[in-house]
Amino acid sequence: MDAAERHVPVMLERVVALLAPALARPGAVVVDATLGLGGHSEAFLRQFPEVRLIGLDRDPAALRLAGDRLAQYAERITLVHAVYDELPRVLEDLDVPAIDGILFDLGVSSMQLDEADRGFAYAQDAPLDMRMDSTGPTTAADILNTYSSAELARILFQYGEEKFARRIADRIVRERETEPFTNSARLSELVRNAIPQAARRTGGHPAKRTFQALRIEVNGELDVLRRALPAALDALALHGRIVVMSYHSLEDRITKQSLAPGTKSDVPDDLPVIPAGHEPYLKLLTRGAERPTEEEVAVNPRAASARVRAAERIRERGLVA
Repeated sequence: MDAAERHVPVMLERVVALLAPALARPGAVVVDATLGLGGHSEAFLRQFPEVRLIGLDRDPAALRLAGDRLAQYAERITLVHAVYDELPRVLEDLDVPAIDGILFDLGVSSMQLDEADRGFAYAQDAPLDMRMDSTGPTTAADILNTYSSAELARILFQYGEEKFARRIADRIVRERETEPFTNSARLSELVRNAIPQAARRTGGHPAKRTFQALRIEVNGELDVLRRALPAALDALALHGRIVVMSYHSLEDRITKQSLAPGTKSDVPDDLPVIPAGHEPYLKLLTRGAERPTEEEVAVNPRAASARVRAAERIRERGLVA
């Protein structure tokens, strides 16, 4: 099965529509900061015959598969093995002073979920890896077997919003003394047993939040996002656009907080007139976070938790648009 058959891009039409005014300009450059299997990028390249694409991904396997998928557009694409907070370095290396559009499709990719040996899915037994970049130094097993109970409880609570974080963490530390954790099935069963039976009846699989927390810790996802979004906004050309698709409230909160300052004036509220050059430099293109339609979720269940926010740069900082 090739990349196009394996991957159903989430909210594809809406993402393309949000970026279209920026990508239709002559010589436009778009960055897919989370290339994955290249579904969104393929749509950009097909719909905008002059657009140039820079695709980033920390996963070498994804870059190979996306490269095959996008081969017919080879003259217009540059694919780079990089985490998206490395955007300033990538643009400098490519001598690109500004970009017209950028997409962040956050979280774990379809390919990573579908490959059992990557250890992302709690529903199938696999090695506890969870590295988006297989060359990274730390696996989920390393965290489970070395973090203190307090450290484990912190990441389960902060990154998984797990109410029973302390109970789960204490059990992990106790169980690893008998045998280190290596596979996901054992962890999944431990989490199920640690959560009171009444709490298991709602909220999906009991291990979902624990696996999310471990994945975020292994890959430093939230810290990377906090660095990447301001860098992306700085890189936007005038009337350039940013689209961020997140899959849980932590990512969406960071996105909202990163966009908000640019939509407000940077002078005191009690000033009667806003001086030229101090007006907001961003305009929100979405009202709150947009969600997929019921029809899309029916066809592609992985879209269910998606939230999309978008903004346009309406002036250069310090200059009147």
